[in-house]
Amino acid sequence: MFTHIINEETELRLLEERHAENLFWLTDYSRETLREWLPWIDSTKTVDNSRSFIEGTLKQFCNNDGFQAGIWYKGELAGVVGLHTINWSNKSTSIGYWLGKSFQGKGLMTNSCKAVVNYCFDELNLKRIEIRVATENYKSLAIPQRLGFKKEGCLEKAELLYDEYVDHYVFGLISEG
Repeated sequence: MFTHIINEETELRLLEERHAENLFWLTDYSRETLREWLPWIDSTKTVDNSRSFIEGTLKQFCNNDGFQAGIWYKGELAGVVGLHTINWSNKSTSIGYWLGKSFQGKGLMTNSCKAVVNYCFDELNLKRIEIRVATENYKSLAIPQRLGFKKEGCLEKAELLYDEYVDHYVFGLISEG
């Protein structure tokens, strides 16, 4: 299985079905803060919902179409980072991520995304990575900015979040290799 050590306290590991309870607990504990920006929160009501998500991500990995990794901090599941899909003909992908509320502000997501970017460019030989972020999601906007992504534009009414459409900024990073 995919494992990537970031530092002595943090590692990325492919999510497995045995992580479903931990994933659900983290989602449920962080539900209020995550709901503002993630449309799937309300449909994650049970451990089985988290298990189904993990099953889908394992199929994604087996189909060579990206992955979803748990971010483990001091042995605890802290969040998720992964690739939505991989466009192999264009050698491009996009990164998605979220962090449980008690794990924010520790640099975990910046370090995790940096590791995923390096993996995409160095191991998968991709050329382009995108991150799309709601224009008002200031914590999430900081990630691509810290990692040197270029703000390429704004997509108006890009996502329906519950009863309201939000705009997204599109950030891109191109491999120099």
